[in-house]
Amino acid sequence: MNRLRTTFAAALGGLLLAAAGIAFAPPAAAASLTEVTDFGDNPGGLRMHLYVPDSRPADPGVLVAMHGCGGSGPGFYSGSEFASLADQYGFIVIYPTATKQTAMSNCFDVWSEASRHRGGGSDPASIVSMVDYVEQRYGGDPDRVYVTGSSSGGMETNALLALYPDVFAAGSVFMGVPFTCFQNEADFPPQTSQCVDGSKYETPQHWGDAVRQAYPGYGGLRPRVQLWHGDQDPLVPFQLLQEEVDQWTNVFGLGQNPTSTDQPGSNWSRRNFADASGTVQVEAITVGGAGHTLPQGGMARLAIEFFGLDQSPPDDETTPPDDETTPPPADDCSATIEVVNEWGSGWQGDVDVTAGDSAVSGWTLTWTWPGGQAVSSHWNADVTTAGSTVTASDVGWNGAIAAGQTRTAAWGFIGSGPAASPTVTCTAR
Repeated sequence: MNRLRTTFAAALGGLLLAAAGIAFAPPAAAASLTEVTDFGDNPGGLRMHLYVPDSRPADPGVLVAMHGCGGSGPGFYSGSEFASLADQYGFIVIYPTATKQTAMSNCFDVWSEASRHRGGGSDPASIVSMVDYVEQRYGGDPDRVYVTGSSSGGMETNALLALYPDVFAAGSVFMGVPFTCFQNEADFPPQTSQCVDGSKYETPQHWGDAVRQAYPGYGGLRPRVQLWHGDQDPLVPFQLLQEEVDQWTNVFGLGQNPTSTDQPGSNWSRRNFADASGTVQVEAITVGGAGHTLPQGGMARLAIEFFGLDQSPPDDETTPPDDETTPPPADDCSATIEVVNEWGSGWQGDVDVTAGDSAVSGWTLTWTWPGGQAVSSHWNADVTTAGSTVTASDVGWNGAIAAGQTRTAAWGFIGSGPAASPTVTCTAR
């Protein structure tokens, strides 16, 4: 898929601004963004801004969120939804700012030899120092550290997941490229790059080996990976999404055929790659009609749900042995259907599930349509129908809900017939 290079110069300025994030208002909260200048070892010369919500647990989760070329940490703070979600769920957000100047303005280093090696003395090492600072200064939970980024920040996300799998539990990549795609700094500008000229194809084994070589001998758990790309991206070709899929599925020892597919949002098509236990290790989301403009509204929420940052951390104070655990009663959860969109031939429903006084590890929902409705497609639930009665169960990763908490849009569906919100019966497990 060759791109027309004549469009590059005219489009570049707008695309850089889109990648930096300018679409959202800053969160309305008492907390504020602050700069940290003494966070530790900083071989990449990065700047660090930090958002610490006023309300948070004693051991909050930590999210690193990175801008695209030409952007900044404060710009990504005000131009994305992660800080407002941090207010809602009590996690801390680190916003690094890249300082390396390239033909694409300031960008995170994903091309140098130092950026390809653990502890190599470039931007990845600086970002890990920021994480260490938050863990020590604010009691950040080392088991709940995540990373995301747009364009250059998405590319750096892939690098951090490869280099520091013992630091990050999962990552969400917007408009990225596979780890080690760029040969060197001269290969980075799109107008001269072999990586992003639309013809970069390697085997899954090649890409997987690049990750394994980043931390030789590592035998621990690998971070789960969520990948996003617009199918009309004129700057980072859409075909590179498949190269990223090939890389990470190979790292996990998975095939390149998805284990399931769904539609988590309008014009969003998702491929899920689960392991033998049913855990989705890699998911790839194609955004139909989108250019180099991600993340868009609602995507940050899906990312933090993929991480599990929308859930309270497990309470490890008093956990009874398995043989003494009492299942929650059948009425210890509730659910509601919200009609979020309607059009001439159908409508979209999102289903919120709320735990009662006890945490639940899974849920099954049933309801009966009032007349003429049907589920034509669905995502994030196992669904069966018998006449007008619908039964839906969680798919594992979205089953756990802390006591008194609500999993918003726990799953969703496309309905036919007149839009309706019937009463839902929820059975907890």
